[in-house]
Amino acid sequence: MPRMLSALVRSLRPAQWVKNLFVLAPVVFAHRLEDPEPLGHAALAVAIFCAASSAVYLINDLRDREQDRLHPLKRRRPIASGALPAGVATAAALVLGGGALAAGLLLGPPFTLALGGYLVLNLLYSAALKHIVILDVMSIAAGFVLRVLGGAAAIGVEVSSWLVLCGTFLALFLAFSKRRHELMLMAEGAVHQRRVLADYSPVFLDQMINVVTASTVVCYALYAASAETAARLGTKRLIWTVPLVLFGIFRFLYLLYQRPAERNPTETILRDVPFLANMVLWGAVVVALIYGA
Repeated sequence: MPRMLSALVRSLRPAQWVKNLFVLAPVVFAHRLEDPEPLGHAALAVAIFCAASSAVYLINDLRDREQDRLHPLKRRRPIASGALPAGVATAAALVLGGGALAAGLLLGPPFTLALGGYLVLNLLYSAALKHIVILDVMSIAAGFVLRVLGGAAAIGVEVSSWLVLCGTFLALFLAFSKRRHELMLMAEGAVHQRRVLADYSPVFLDQMINVVTASTVVCYALYAASAETAARLGTKRLIWTVPLVLFGIFRFLYLLYQRPAERNPTETILRDVPFLANMVLWGAVVVALIYGA
């Protein structure tokens, strides 16, 4: 039983819950971080999305367990390796998904709608969208945007168009980078592990990464420098955070191209000290500029 419980916890991928910090973006940039009630709602929203995302991971691992056994790293996942029985994983996914939806009702219909959209999108992704070139990556990006929309709905604020745009470009950047890593890691066997990779090539993915990298940087710089942002946040100094965003993106690209590893880049950055230190510094500077003003 302890071994099975450990396998279940690993299948929930708690390290990936950091992606749900996108839910907190509205409460930070809406200047509500010092208000206990919105902050509590935002924290609950993060917890709910963690449960929902873990349910999604279980469903994906159940559907992909045969392909995962062909992957040098994914074959160690509990479901693919047999450490976690499919029946237990299915029951856990239903409990987590149903529990997340039930808890979401506490934050109101708009939040529940965003959460439901996130779950439906990921079910569609697992069933069909992940096999359609480009649309597979855009579906991943949409999941990040729904997190932001859910965070805004949880505290009852209108989400900034700039925030949606920055989140979309950043999510596309991460998703295309992940596809490139998969393609290069598996080489000739990539198609057998994920058949949509047959429609990608390193050159094509590099072009897409170049497009979304530039879009992310320009979008964030325009957001930081805009008069609308200064009026909303009460400071014109957010532009000072642009170098930190540039370093984060450049460090990510460095790890992707110069230090490739078995783990995909979105997992590698969670173990990279320079990247993590920069991310913490960016967060601290943003909070200091917004709330110090």
